[in-house]
Amino acid sequence: MAAGDFSDLVAFIAVARERNFTRAAAQLGISQSALSHTIRSLETRLGVRLLARTTRSVSPTEEGVRLLEAVAPRLEEINNELAALSELRNKPSGLIRITTAEHAANTVLWPRLQGFLRDYPEIRVEINVNYGMTNIVAQRFHAGVRLGDQVEKDMVAVRISPDLRVAVVGSPDYFAHHPRPQSPQDLSSHNCINLRLPTHDSYMVWEFEKMGNPLKAHVKGQWTFNMGSHILRAAVAGCGLAYLPADMAKEEIASGTLISVLEDWCQPYPGYHLYYPTSRQSSPAFRLLVDCLRYRN
Repeated sequence: MAAGDFSDLVAFIAVARERNFTRAAAQLGISQSALSHTIRSLETRLGVRLLARTTRSVSPTEEGVRLLEAVAPRLEEINNELAALSELRNKPSGLIRITTAEHAANTVLWPRLQGFLRDYPEIRVEINVNYGMTNIVAQRFHAGVRLGDQVEKDMVAVRISPDLRVAVVGSPDYFAHHPRPQSPQDLSSHNCINLRLPTHDSYMVWEFEKMGNPLKAHVKGQWTFNMGSHILRAAVAGCGLAYLPADMAKEEIASGTLISVLEDWCQPYPGYHLYYPTSRQSSPAFRLLVDCLRYRN
C-alpha cells in the first residue's frame, strides 16, 4: 500500500465507527457511492475483507477491527501534531528590536509592553536606549521611537503618545541663591544641567516658544549627563536648572521638591511615534506590538 493512501484509511475508520455508510459519507463530505468505491479499493489492495455488510448494517470484520485499533490512534496523533504545527505557525513569536530614548522607554514602552508580553510569551522585545538618530535599517532594528517631527518621510509613523511638554525646573535650595528666570535669555546667568547628544557629540538645545515666536537657548553649566534620570537627580540635589519632559518631573513638582519656571515659554510639541520602513513586511508579532503601542485618545 502506498504511503500516500491515508484517505482510504480515514474513510474506513469513519465507516467502522459509524457502522453506517450514509452517516460516514456525510461526515467525510463525499457521496455514498464514492465511499463504497474507496472501501472496496482498500480491501482489494490489502487482500482482506474489512467490513461485513448486510442490508441493514455494516460492521468491521476481525481483520477490520485489528486495522481500526492499530491505525485509528496513530492517525489521530498525526492529525493532532499537524494541528499543533499549524497553531505554532500562526502563533505570534520572535524577537522585536526597538531603539528609543530613555523617556519614551520609561513612560510608553515599558508600561504597555509589560502586559503585552505576558499575553504573548513567545514574543521577545529588546529595547535599546539611545538619544542618537539611529538608522534602524542599517543597525537592524525593527522599529524606532522618535518625536513626531523627527521621523523621516519614507517611514511609517504610528503615534504612541499624546503631545508632550517640557519643563524647566530647579530646587528650592537653588532658587534660594539664584533669581527665577523670567525669559529664556535669563538662562545665560544660570547654572544649567546639560544633556549630551551622541549624534553630533553636542549638547541638546533648549527650545522654547511663546505667542508663536520660537527661541533656542544654548545653555552652560557645571554638570553634563547623557541620561535624563541623572539630570533629574542633579536638579533635585540643587546642582542647577534642568530641562526635562514635564511628566518626568511631575511628582517632584507636585511635592515641591522642584519648582517649575518659564511655564509660559514651554509649549506642547509632537509626541512620540513608532517608526519603521514602509518596505519591511511585518510579522504577526510586530503587527500586534504596533497595535498595542498605538495611541488612542
